[in-house]
Amino acid sequence: MKKLMILCGALLLANGALITLISNLNFGTLLVFGLGAVLLLFGLFWKHLWKWLRVVVLCGCALLVLLTGALSLYGSFDNATGTEDALIVLGCGVRGDRVSVGLARRLDKAAAYYKEHPDVLIVVTGGQGAQETIPEADAMARYLLAGGVPKEKIIKEPTASSTLENLRFSDALLQKKLKRDDYTAAIVTSRFHVFRAEHVAYALGFSFTHLGAGSIWYTVPMNNLRELCAIANELLRGTLRLQVV
Repeated sequence: MKKLMILCGALLLANGALITLISNLNFGTLLVFGLGAVLLLFGLFWKHLWKWLRVVVLCGCALLVLLTGALSLYGSFDNATGTEDALIVLGCGVRGDRVSVGLARRLDKAAAYYKEHPDVLIVVTGGQGAQETIPEADAMARYLLAGGVPKEKIIKEPTASSTLENLRFSDALLQKKLKRDDYTAAIVTSRFHVFRAEHVAYALGFSFTHLGAGSIWYTVPMNNLRELCAIANELLRGTLRLQVV
């Protein structure tokens, strides 16, 4: 167990360093570094830990693996019907003015849906964050245009800074565009994010379907650690409502 802890800790630290080099430094990256350092220290001093503390550490690691696996599994089952009036593509990282790999996969998922259902509208939502030179929505719209989606099918929402705002602001734009509030929509986001996005939507009174996009392998630890913290935060704030579907 000592060697396994040291190995996992070292791999997480290396993963954090890799992400820092090729992507934006964010809270998720810091979580990876933090967990890596903790596991490495536990591994180095494993024989000197109290027995009860070893049990707590092992149970915590098992729970973490279980929860992260559940998030990915939940987001792997798309339930979009193909009859939606709109897609709401949630923004994530933009490096400078270019979409990240994870965001590109979300947009590719939306573009593939559009090719099969060309009547659908696509809302791209996301404001401008740190290390971004333009709003995420602008970079997303440009990516879709380059992929063959017509300009008139794209609605930009360039101010949202959270999942809740993504959905709330997109709803306002769709009601204005469609001139009704009984439209149907599918949320397009990464698989690890589907659970939170869908249940934030429930808290807002929406009942959207979803499409989950895959993540690149080296972002999995960062994405899942950050997502678990975000879910806990949303629950505490009351902006996420658990609902059996």
